[in-house]
Amino acid sequence: MTIYGTTINIESVFRKNFIKNVAKILINVYRLIFIKMERFNMSGMDYVPRWVILTIDMSIVSLSGLFTFFLLESSGAHYINGSSFFLASLIYLTTHLLFFRVFEIYSGIVRHSSMIDVMKIFLAQFFSFLVLVLINSLLVFKTHEKLYLTAGLLINNLFTGVSLFSYRIVIKHIFINYVGVRRKRELSNAIIVGTNSNAISMANALNADNPRKFRVVGFLDKSENSTSKKILNQPIFCLSDSFELMVKDRNVHSIIISDETINQKEKEDIIEKALREELDVYKVSMISNWSNQKQISSSVKKYKIEDLLERNPIVMDNSSLSEDLEGKTIMVTGAAGSIGSEIVRQVLKFKPREVVLVDQAETPLHSLSLEVLETHPDADVVTIMADIRNKDVMRSIFSQYKPDMVYHAAAYKHVPMMENNPSQAIFTNIMGTKNLADLSVEFEVKKFVMVSTDKAVNPSNVMGASKRIAEKYVQSLHNQLLRSNRLKTRFITTRFGNVLGSNGSVVPLFTKQIEQGGPITITHPDIIRYFMTIPEACQLVLEAGTMGNGGEIFIFDMGKPVKILDLANKMIKLAGLTPEKDIKVQFTGLRPGEKLYEELLNDTSKTLPTYHEKITIFQDQIEDFNYINGNIHELINLGNSYSNNDMVRKMKAILPEFKSMNSTFQKIDEVALKQAS
Repeated sequence: MTIYGTTINIESVFRKNFIKNVAKILINVYRLIFIKMERFNMSGMDYVPRWVILTIDMSIVSLSGLFTFFLLESSGAHYINGSSFFLASLIYLTTHLLFFRVFEIYSGIVRHSSMIDVMKIFLAQFFSFLVLVLINSLLVFKTHEKLYLTAGLLINNLFTGVSLFSYRIVIKHIFINYVGVRRKRELSNAIIVGTNSNAISMANALNADNPRKFRVVGFLDKSENSTSKKILNQPIFCLSDSFELMVKDRNVHSIIISDETINQKEKEDIIEKALREELDVYKVSMISNWSNQKQISSSVKKYKIEDLLERNPIVMDNSSLSEDLEGKTIMVTGAAGSIGSEIVRQVLKFKPREVVLVDQAETPLHSLSLEVLETHPDADVVTIMADIRNKDVMRSIFSQYKPDMVYHAAAYKHVPMMENNPSQAIFTNIMGTKNLADLSVEFEVKKFVMVSTDKAVNPSNVMGASKRIAEKYVQSLHNQLLRSNRLKTRFITTRFGNVLGSNGSVVPLFTKQIEQGGPITITHPDIIRYFMTIPEACQLVLEAGTMGNGGEIFIFDMGKPVKILDLANKMIKLAGLTPEKDIKVQFTGLRPGEKLYEELLNDTSKTLPTYHEKITIFQDQIEDFNYINGNIHELINLGNSYSNNDMVRKMKAILPEFKSMNSTFQKIDEVALKQAS
């Protein structure tokens, strides 16, 4: 037989120099492989080609066969029938190659080897052994001679299986612990919160990640029973243990929260401790496939302040919402804004017949329409650029689409801007709301849900006062219709505080300031605010709209108030920076019309509970419709005169509780006080 120019006499293997001739065979057989590998450009590759893995696997099979041969020969037993050595070797290698191909044991990435790969190796070896035993038995039956020693096949099978598996473990260990030693100091020592299967999958994915970012050095669990155990040879710590000692002992740089069973309080406690120790805090976003290591490692994201202030998910009455929304025409004003766009997203989940999006902001409305087209391609969505202040235009929209329900989120909301431009607050927040409310009655809309603000309570600025007057109008209109037995439209008002991440809120502002290297600007060190996430606020708007019978003002549970200075410091720490060292905090003074704290209720107001724990009803004294309507007409006429003092004086006459703060309009209050005295 000639292999690459070398003539091999098989019989001489047994008669003369066995080792020398076998060595020649191996050298010549693999010479082509190494030449091919040299010609193959391996640089810039993430993984070794499958043919290389197959070559290594077949080399192991060959060496295991030789090892078994020598082992049995040294003990006086004959593993292979000497006269059929070439045939036996060919059958042996071909059989293994066949089942390696069937089970594709070479297709897996060696450094990411798992139990699936172990099972493939086991099955390939089992069927190879089975086929060789069957061939052996057939030859015995026909020729009365064995090709292989059966015990030798079993020994060889064990050697081969262990070797195939062991070299994969060694390669995986090398990649995890030694490859990229130069980068090892840059790895972040991470503690994973959780000990369930998801946490283990997370650890495996992070250890196998390429390029690697984290080195998992332990796990954190609620149960004290786990502390005596280890996962992936790493210790388990208990939440009740000393956090500082754990960080010092394991030289921890990062905390990754992957356990969804811990409640919000436990999560906040972990984050507070982590920030105190100047650790980076990460969360794991939604993972659909925990066996996909790439998806797992890419899901680890930096914790944001929105995540820290999140509360437990809201339980919604989906059956009632479906009854109100499914198959209906829904109009959303201010649809391109933070609240309006989220209302649109949530409304679309209930399969309305048609959704009419109304806004005057061209680019945001266009962006929303593209998003909706992508996420709900089958939904019937109409985008209309229109100004709610133009009653004739809005009438034509109502006439054409005849909405069953209106969510009114269009408003001017920035306090300093409205303090400087009170006419715009009157035209948009008051006249715009009046236009929509009147048209809802005219076209017999079933429900009108108005989005209001906590700044309408004891207003200290023009924006809050304008929203409070709008509240009074829709309440008095509802009451007027009820008394005259003409009620076909139910008017519902929802009131809540600041929403995280909304346009112009402090969170996006602080994020931008941190990215720019600071300083973070805060108006006053003692200023506090209530916060909700946008999805939570909009869920409650939908829920309140469903439960409302009309005429109510629904107040949302905003949780505990947050000190803005604390919020800023946490955002700096979550960005991996140090307050006052990396990012300065600068106090600029209260802005015109701004309070130190916001209120959700008047001092004398009463509330009624609802079936939803986060929603209560504010019992308000409803004004006479003719009085409110007449005053609003006068106010709109004053708005056309652009006399700021006259407009604000009229607003204060409608709302005796409207007391300006940090504003030029405080003089009006001072004059009124002197006249009263």
